[in-house]
Amino acid sequence: MSIAKFKLALLQIAVGASKTENLLRASRFIKEAADKGAHLVTLPECFNSPYGTGYFAEYAEQLETGESCLALSAAAKENKIYLVGGSIPEKKDGKLYNTSTVWGPDGGLLAVHRKVHLFDIDIPGKIKFQESEILSPGNEFTSFQMGDVCKVGIGICYDMRFAELAQIYARNGCKLLLYPGAFNMTTGPAHWELLQRGRALDNQVYVATASPARSESSSYVAWGHSSVVSPWGEVIATTDEKESIVYADIDLDHLQQIRSQIPVTHQRRSDMYEVIQKKN
Repeated sequence: MSIAKFKLALLQIAVGASKTENLLRASRFIKEAADKGAHLVTLPECFNSPYGTGYFAEYAEQLETGESCLALSAAAKENKIYLVGGSIPEKKDGKLYNTSTVWGPDGGLLAVHRKVHLFDIDIPGKIKFQESEILSPGNEFTSFQMGDVCKVGIGICYDMRFAELAQIYARNGCKLLLYPGAFNMTTGPAHWELLQRGRALDNQVYVATASPARSESSSYVAWGHSSVVSPWGEVIATTDEKESIVYADIDLDHLQQIRSQIPVTHQRRSDMYEVIQKKN
């Protein structure tokens, strides 16, 4: 793998009621992406189950023994890739979480991110959703290192709305931020691309989002449009609402050029303001 450039693949896959079929579909798409040269592959939020508070408990697994994590570990090892397992409903110590796992080319577990900001919104006449009715929030910043190539920060869907999370990831050396997500038909067209471009431009990092494919028959209809945005704020790869794979080259030389041309990292007035990472 080049020190300066690597290939990212976002898997915008259809998600149905059968966990077994969801895992088989994910495995097929992972192999296709790896066969086409992807070094890092990302699945969407809740790739193994329908998205909704009525489904989380039924589909939840323990990470150590769950069939979804076993399938992800095997896929990463078989294809010799870094794999971000979108997210799955996780059960742990009597609580439920929306959890992303990261796997190395040897099949080992590199990181676990539990969704920090729960999706509780109420837009009258359009959508009301309350993840906190059943889920608990995570309390950790999560990043992983792709060998000596790139440090990657992880958030899940609603986490992307919180600029402080991205700022701290960037300050801690992350050059790519991945957000498996499932924006809906109200928030998707309004904010999906806007938020990605904002996080990328403010922090001069690559930002990528992986959504499920849209199903009009689902109780929660996803927007789709999985995308990759450059540190310049450009959408460099995207798709529509259908099942597909989005590929993009993550060019770290290009990132460094942008940072040298507009050196906001060195121009921040830390004597006046600061975003602080608190320790738990």
